Parts: sequence; C-alpha cells; structure tokens
Amino acid sequence: MPAGNQTSPSVPQCHALLPTAGTGSRLGGALPKQFQELAGKPMVAYALDAFVNTPEIASIWVGVSPSFIDNPILNILSSKSPLIRFTPSGGPSRQETVRNTLAEMLKAGIPEGDWVLVHDAARPGITPQLIQKLILAVGQAGEGGLLAMPLADTLKMAEANSAIAGNPNRAVKTISRDHLWQAQTPQMFGLKDLHDAIEEGIRLEADITDEASAIELAGKNPLLIEGATSNFKVTHPADWDLMQTILQTSVK
Repeated sequence: MPAGNQTSPSVPQCHALLPTAGTGSRLGGALPKQFQELAGKPMVAYALDAFVNTPEIASIWVGVSPSFIDNPILNILSSKSPLIRFTPSGGPSRQETVRNTLAEMLKAGIPEGDWVLVHDAARPGITPQLIQKLILAVGQAGEGGLLAMPLADTLKMAEANSAIAGNPNRAVKTISRDHLWQAQTPQMFGLKDLHDAIEEGIRLEADITDEASAIELAGKNPLLIEGATSNFKVTHPADWDLMQTILQTSVK
C-alpha cells in the first residue's frame, strides 16, 4: 500500500478514490477531459493536490482505462506524491470503475473498515478544507456521508414529450425545493460496505448515479454535509470557462 500518514493500525484510515476512465466526449479534445490542461495544469491535478495536502488521507487511488495506463501524463501526475497510485481498473461505467478500484484496494490489503472518499476528477474546485469538513462530520457520526448543496433555484418539470419533433420545452409543474439537495463529491463510506453496495446495485441493474445511491439501495441514509458552490462538476464548455476563471483568480 502506498505510504501515507500512518497513525495506528487499529484506527480506520481515509483513502481517496478518483474514477477517471470516462472520455469526457462533451468537451472534445485529444485527451479525456480530466487530463486536459485547465488554468495551467491537468484538471485532475487539482483534486490530486487537494487530497495530497489533506493530512488525513493515507493513499490516493486513481482508476483509469486499461488502454490509458501507459500514457506519459500518468507518470508526471504520480510523481507529485508517493500517495498517488494509478490502476487500470477503469470499466465501461463510473460505478464499474469505482467497484473495480475498490476491489483493487481490498486486494492490496487495505482494511475493510477503512474509509474511502470517492471524488469526481471533474470537480477541480475541491479543497483540503472541504475534505476535512467531510471527514470530521463522518468520523463524529460513525456513518457515511457526502458533500452536497441545498437547492436554491426553483425547479420545473417539463412535459414528457417536450422538445420532440422540434417542439419547445414546456413547464407543467413547479417542484418544491424543500428538502432537496444537489449531490457533490467526495462521498465517504466504508471500503467493504461501499464495494458490496455497488456490486449489488450492478447485479440488480439499478440506477446507480453516485456512491450514495448505492448505499441508499442497501437501506442506509447517508449524511448530507454542506459543500461549496465552487465544487461544481465541469461537464459542458461553459463549465470549463467558468472553472478556468475561478482557478485563475484563486492563484493571483
């Protein structure tokens, strides 16, 4: 196991997991979006730096596509810290990449009861302070949780057949935003618990959109810890431009 900030073998440690096997096709480019340069360095480097600079993190596992494992950029990124380990555990879907990488962690001898913080590589706005906030809240409660933001905007439900055959979208209902949160990452759960929950969700062909949804499927209720608006996911070109502005401003 990569060297980390070891305290005591009997105390559960925290590990980061970044699934990076996606292609990021909506942004285009020669490299998957998480490895494209954003404000001066590969986008995934921001998340890696945040975890490296969080003292509670004992190791960082990055699941990549097997076809990408020999790309020179990984050597550059892994040289940033001995905590970082790239593994060819990428699968055809996010949940399979996470499941496969969790399995690699178990095979490597990481204790089943250790904590894993799964984070989107396309969320470069994460900070050590947010990571520590999540670790503290989950550690105090002794149960898993995730960063999330209470919804602030009014929600509209569109007609089922909106935008078909050139028809405009039409609102049919306003949905109350009370008790609604927008999930972010990291999402922090026990290693074996999360592996088994995702494995079962895949077996059932359930709609697992994040780690928390797999845990919910297993009958548990993850904690919601307030994150930050800057910890948004870069998906569309407009997101890229906005995040680039934020990152460039933050380093000035």
